[in-house]
Amino acid sequence: MSAKFQGVIPPIPTILHKDGRLDEKGMGNLIDFLIESKVDGLFFLGTGGEFSQMTVELRKAVAEFAIQFVNGRVPVLIGTGTPSTLETISLSMHAKEAGADGIVVINPYYWQLTEENLFQHYAEIAEAIDLPILLYNFPGLTGQDLSPEFVLKLVKSHPNIVGIKETVESVGHTREMILTVKSFKEDFAVLSGYDDHLLNTLSVGGDGAIPLTANFIPELTVGLYQSFKEGNYGKAIELHKKLAPFPLLYKLDSPFVNVAKEAIRMRGIEISTDVLAPSRPLSAEKKEKIQRCMDKVLNQAIPSSN
Repeated sequence: MSAKFQGVIPPIPTILHKDGRLDEKGMGNLIDFLIESKVDGLFFLGTGGEFSQMTVELRKAVAEFAIQFVNGRVPVLIGTGTPSTLETISLSMHAKEAGADGIVVINPYYWQLTEENLFQHYAEIAEAIDLPILLYNFPGLTGQDLSPEFVLKLVKSHPNIVGIKETVESVGHTREMILTVKSFKEDFAVLSGYDDHLLNTLSVGGDGAIPLTANFIPELTVGLYQSFKEGNYGKAIELHKKLAPFPLLYKLDSPFVNVAKEAIRMRGIEISTDVLAPSRPLSAEKKEKIQRCMDKVLNQAIPSSN
């Protein structure tokens, strides 16, 4: 049985005007480009979507615009996680009313919760929201890991918890998540959060990735996923090698959403690269490094784009 959410589902940067308002034209340009690039879904208001810097009003505006603009062309996931259970439920209800296909819920950050309190947090959300829920495991930013045993316990209690975004360095953690949870729920979606873990995740029985690079070089991740599904493993490995250098770009700045926006614009998609503070614009020197990396890939890996 295949997972409901699978393949390549880019986490979409939120395109903004300089004053912090949503840039609907720029967002539309990016969404159209990605749907034409044959992605399998779109994830709004994730880490790369700058949700953590946003007001509740802006989060709602982004969700409403994205769902309406996509208009059923691909599945839409909306990130609704906050450190507050009540606010997460409120944003999740809004996403459902706006027409989302599912929600992605990062665990509360700032406080390290006891396992009992963390379980109760997710249980209350799952009971309140009649929508598919993907967990979002990013211990590097939340400070707390969602273990495979903990996820299995949640999935056994709440059938609408249908998948997880695994943004973890350890391939072993993802392998254990797949083996542990899929043994109970075969169609539970395990998606890599790191671009360069897509091939590893697929090879041990996972379902795809939510990779930031797919916003500006979808050919690599979409091509890798399709090649793997067709059994063309040589091609998948070749694309994996071409993808490998890109995560190094994210080390240019922190938060790194400005890097992704510059790369999208360098790809020829008309967007503004403004970011919400405390993110800042990139220096000319850092932009040059991105340009060199983009030129190399676009000239060698994707000849048809020239």
